[in-house]
Amino acid sequence: QVQLVESGGGLVQAGGSLRLSCAASGRILSSYAMGWFRQAPGKEREFVAAKRWNGGSIYYADSVQGRFTISRDNAKNTVYLQMTSLKPEDTAVYYCAAGKTTGSVRNKEVDYWGQGTQVTVSS
Repeated sequence: QVQLVESGGGLVQAGGSLRLSCAASGRILSSYAMGWFRQAPGKEREFVAAKRWNGGSIYYADSVQGRFTISRDNAKNTVYLQMTSLKPEDTAVYYCAAGKTTGSVRNKEVDYWGQGTQVTVSS
């Protein structure tokens, strides 16, 4: 069983930065892909970023390309989402996810979800 626990959300002004963390426990296969999603009130959960746990290609949603960076620390079993130049439209609950491939994660074919962390960007 795998558990994903997000942290690092909060309130920030537009133009500011936040770094989200996702601590993974349990048996995370090195071939797994890790991703971030977000869900704003009244909207569907949408893909934000994904990468393989052990390297490989990285994918971003067009809306965050150039502003967000996904990375990992193998020693800490943690995946990060560095968010910069934040906009009010980035306000959402952010979820960490794990799936078999980056393709499956991007298609929301996720095996494990975290509980989510709130990010609020004020104008």
